[in-house]
Amino acid sequence: MCNDISKGAGLYARYMIPSVVAYGQLQCLVKFLQTQNIVFPMVLSSGIAALIHILLCWILVFEFELRIRGTALANSISYWINVCLIALYVKISSCCSETWTDFTVDALHNVLDFLRISVPSALMLCLKVWTFEMMVILSGLLPNPKLETSVLSICLNIFGLFWMISFGLSAAVSIRVSNELGAGRPRAARMAAYVALVMVVVEGVLVGVLMILLRNVWGRVYSEEEEVVRCLATMMPAVAVSSFFDGVQSVLSGIARGCGWQKMGAYINLASFDLVG
Repeated sequence: MCNDISKGAGLYARYMIPSVVAYGQLQCLVKFLQTQNIVFPMVLSSGIAALIHILLCWILVFEFELRIRGTALANSISYWINVCLIALYVKISSCCSETWTDFTVDALHNVLDFLRISVPSALMLCLKVWTFEMMVILSGLLPNPKLETSVLSICLNIFGLFWMISFGLSAAVSIRVSNELGAGRPRAARMAAYVALVMVVVEGVLVGVLMILLRNVWGRVYSEEEEVVRCLATMMPAVAVSSFFDGVQSVLSGIARGCGWQKMGAYINLASFDLVG
């Protein structure tokens, strides 16, 4: 890989380290609220963090001239802001007064049972995401690494932008299915799964059409280099198709997690993304 790209990536990764802890805390808080069907506070805190993030990026990248370091630091700070806002809500809100009992030793009693579910669930997502990240790394070995890395990074950025929609549906259907099955209502769980699948198919078609129709526009949003714009335009139909099927896969993964099939999902993702892909 090109030395400049490697150095920049390494610098960015080092300054992103604080966000790893914040992201872990954030996911715990998010799942705690999602299982209680408490959504609006998370939307509000994420919106506030996003607005602050824009300001932080401007200050750190341009005013302080930190460039790559500034973008990573802005991400880390924004994650921590989101964590603090949600944690504050959990602490003071009456909605969580009966479910949040502060930290006690009793929370450690079911750690092994928790790990039996959480580790395969994490592997399901990691085996998938690592495959996409590996594509960017391997693109640095191609004849024109700067062009190939730029184009593939932009493709994955656009892909990830719309993947958030299906990922949200995946999280929602996972919780809905698990809650309904836990309440002894399998028909309601099945209906939730069908509704999520219909929604993600419709969303995938609309997003795919949007990607293809605007294939000559996406590149100019990210770069002024004509070669990058042209290459990206040729890639967008493939990205659109991939986005559609990945959205369906994300929702199916959410259904599997809701049913407690994390280990099976991890094996399937290992075979499909890492061995075949």
